[in-house]
Amino acid sequence: MIDITDIEAARNRVASAVRHTPTMAASQAKASLPTDAAVTLKLECLQVTGSFKARGAMNRLRATPKDEIANGIVTASGGNHGLAVARTSFVAGVPATIFLPAGVSPEKVAKMKAWEARVEIIGEEWDQSNQAALDHAARTGAIYFHPFADPLVIAGQGTLGLEILDDLPDMDAILIAIGGGGLISGVSTAIRARRPDVRIIGVEPTGSPTLKACLDAGELVELSEVTSRVPTMTCRRTEAINFDIVHRHVDEIVLVSDEEMEAASRWLWFEMGIAADLSGAASVAALRRGLPDPAGAGHVCALVCGAGADGTA
Repeated sequence: MIDITDIEAARNRVASAVRHTPTMAASQAKASLPTDAAVTLKLECLQVTGSFKARGAMNRLRATPKDEIANGIVTASGGNHGLAVARTSFVAGVPATIFLPAGVSPEKVAKMKAWEARVEIIGEEWDQSNQAALDHAARTGAIYFHPFADPLVIAGQGTLGLEILDDLPDMDAILIAIGGGGLISGVSTAIRARRPDVRIIGVEPTGSPTLKACLDAGELVELSEVTSRVPTMTCRRTEAINFDIVHRHVDEIVLVSDEEMEAASRWLWFEMGIAADLSGAASVAALRRGLPDPAGAGHVCALVCGAGADGTA
């Protein structure tokens, strides 16, 4: 488990290696969002490598003794964590091997290779890629960086929560996309510690409702199938650390379809000039559909957590 002291320590570790990303009011739109609340976009899509994942990967690196990374770093990813590990390994001067499912964005693969990572496409889902990454770690001695269940990675993602609170002191609700649960685990821990009154709402794909299924069951469960086409948000099973944090801190999880995320990505590009991938557009997809209805909220933060060209075509 992690707490606010872990996140504060992470902020001190990574401050020189990540960006303080900007915010933008979701205003002056041709097709306005259907809410009476003021909406502010937190543009974490402008983070190093294009997503919040740079925070967690760098915190994991800087908290790890150098001798443990001597044989390189390996991970499995739907795209964004792989990019972050590729860049982190480059900074550390050690090789990176990234295992990815078949649906990963070709543009993100090209970026990983530009950061000098070795890329392996294995399986149709993240879980299959992850098993290949674990096998590689056991075979080679490379250190494995889990994308969402590592306490140091979660604490690194939590630094985004501290930054949002600094930027938006009057925020009373926030929407956060969920893949495996690392982002919402870290951000919700930071927000609950500093502003327990803020309503925290997670957003998952209808085709991969991993944490909502766990909350509905009251225990850790595995999905029988994953049908979403969004590789950065698909995961059959989260881990106990993420479920426990989300169970304690998150008020609600809402579901959006792949098509709604695609439309939200196009909205962000047309209305705001923001190139977001589908996970980055998930919070806006929920708002565009009128979900959720944060009763009494006057200022909502919609976290745009990942960059991509999905809505620009």
